[in-house]
Amino acid sequence: MKKILFLITFLAISLSNCTNLDEGIFDKRVADQFYATSAGANAALANIYGEIRGDWGGKGIAGADRGWFDLNEVTTDELMLPTRSDGAWADNGIWRQLYLHQYGAASELVVNTWNWLYRAVFKGNLAVELLTTAKASPEKIAEAKVLRAYFYYLLMDGWGNVPFFTDNNITIDKIPQTDRKTLYNFVVSELTANVPLLSSTKGGDFYGRFNKWAGYALLAKIYLNAQIYTGTPALTEAIANCDKIINEGGFSLHPNYMELTADRCPDTEVILAVFVEANLAPRNIIGIRSLRGAHGQAVLGFSTWNGATAHQNFVNKYSNDDKRKAQWITGAQPGGVNYALNISSITAAGVEEGARNVRYLPDLTSSSKAVFNNNSTSNDFSVFRYADILLMKAEALVRNGSAGTAKALVDQVRARAGVAALSSAPSLDDLYDERGREFCWEGLRRQDMIRFGKYLLAHDFKPASDPKYSVFPIPQAAIDANTNLKQNAGY
Repeated sequence: MKKILFLITFLAISLSNCTNLDEGIFDKRVADQFYATSAGANAALANIYGEIRGDWGGKGIAGADRGWFDLNEVTTDELMLPTRSDGAWADNGIWRQLYLHQYGAASELVVNTWNWLYRAVFKGNLAVELLTTAKASPEKIAEAKVLRAYFYYLLMDGWGNVPFFTDNNITIDKIPQTDRKTLYNFVVSELTANVPLLSSTKGGDFYGRFNKWAGYALLAKIYLNAQIYTGTPALTEAIANCDKIINEGGFSLHPNYMELTADRCPDTEVILAVFVEANLAPRNIIGIRSLRGAHGQAVLGFSTWNGATAHQNFVNKYSNDDKRKAQWITGAQPGGVNYALNISSITAAGVEEGARNVRYLPDLTSSSKAVFNNNSTSNDFSVFRYADILLMKAEALVRNGSAGTAKALVDQVRARAGVAALSSAPSLDDLYDERGREFCWEGLRRQDMIRFGKYLLAHDFKPASDPKYSVFPIPQAAIDANTNLKQNAGY
């Protein structure tokens, strides 16, 4: 039976760059010596971090389309890619299926994201093994384990009961399926043991890497969703991890909301970012996928894709004095384009229907290479940021019966947006809407909608959906390769 294979080219190249190996023979002792060094440990970690950055084929947190980002955004009320009246974005119905909750075990984006996550898990296992065997520094081993836990968290969140392995020396057909609660316990255990070992350094060499603060943010996120994952809330634990960041991390809200998606995310607020550089570490197509071609040509110098938008009901959640509303543009634009707010149809929307989002457009005045190249811009993408910590703590407090204490946290976020403080203690609906306005197109909406009980409800063009859609189906190819796997209920 075929083993799970990994392309060893990376390791061979890394080793050849730092040691002389007679006739290319792999020497385990030399390898151990290499991975015990800082350079070797960083090489092993870089192999995992490379999976976080987006690329074609569904790779990465955000960047190119048809992967994790779209799976967690187009299935919600805040991003849609309607088929246009000129036939654009028909794509065999894949975008409509996501939006309308009609995805299945053969859906392209489901398969893409699953394959990407298990490739990342494999690389995480490999790094843990190499660094542990080489007796690398505890901090480096801890970082590898935290990264692996992060990818298992994404699998747990998306699919629930999934194949689980921490040793790559296993055949595909022997990998057991682990239930969601057991995987939750593993992820929490790995994080609580290893996050304290991570560096507390922010920025610099730790920009785009898991430091202690990113680890606490991940733990807070997992604890906040514990009710969904296990049936038992962990609100006190969520608050405690938010407090570590609030009281010890030294973060603050960046004054300008629209700068949070710049070529480099401000590390005063952004706790963990995905590093993107158009010429070296691509890609980010989130912004260029939104504008109509003539508009992009006029303002950016290249044609854009005229796709991504949001239903008018979501855009209307922003008051006119909300600075965050500036990300949505309608009306006459350069290039002879005139966007209408209202979208008439998901199957034949007018080519200029729908507000367009400009948060991720490249800053062409920047000297930091925020340019377009090969369908890529250099805007970095925030995974965790301080505003989320404030609103997660506020939500946990409200759910725990302390809504009055939560008000000041929500008002901090609202003040940055230029809107008035809440008139009373926040309700869960207040928090749900605030999160929508604050984190639009940041990959959080599906998880938020599920936690707030909104995901299956009818909205806009979408009818109410079957509860099975709260998790994604396991790809049929994975089930065919491993008889240990049982499909999620209803698929």
